[in-house]
Amino acid sequence: MSTAHVIVTVVAIIANAGIALADLKRARFVLANSAEVEVPALWLPGLAGLKAAGAAGLLVGLLGIRPLGVAAAAGLVLFFVGAVAAHIRARVFHNIAFPIGYLALNTAVLVLATM
Repeated sequence: MSTAHVIVTVVAIIANAGIALADLKRARFVLANSAEVEVPALWLPGLAGLKAAGAAGLLVGLLGIRPLGVAAAAGLVLFFVGAVAAHIRARVFHNIAFPIGYLALNTAVLVLATM
């Protein structure tokens, strides 16, 4: 396991756990963004659960169960591909950098975890 893999994975764990917490707390920016991309607010707890599970999986992978970390990274990549697609579908581009950033971060973890 490389130093880059550890650093990028720790950053991804913090980022994914942080946005999951923001979803659970129904932060104002989360509610506004969800409404703009036509994601029902009722979905937020489930989406937060997926992000939190991904963060937990990355942590477990980092601590030694590598296949689980790879699976978590792959799941998060797919999750954020869906988030980018939701932005494109709704034609909401002013804040598309956020899901693209999470997609890039989790893609980096996936690539580094499989090297």
